[in-house]
Amino acid sequence: MGTHITGQVTICRPFGVFIRIDGAPNALGMADIGSMPHHARLPALGAQVSGEVIWHTEHNRQVRIRLSDWNHHL
Repeated sequence: MGTHITGQVTICRPFGVFIRIDGAPNALGMADIGSMPHHARLPALGAQVSGEVIWHTEHNRQVRIRLSDWNHHL
């Protein structure tokens, strides 16, 4: 937790986006929309994003990410 990551949006859903994390091909990242500013939009499919790991689980390699670049998606 607290690790800075970068990655690419691979799946877009109304409830959030999934991210392929650079250097961690077996991990499944998901952007935490609870930290998304009110007028921001979710990043588009294929977008490069960065953020901070705020939660993870070892058994299924899920990672929740607080994006640091929400301002790019306003």
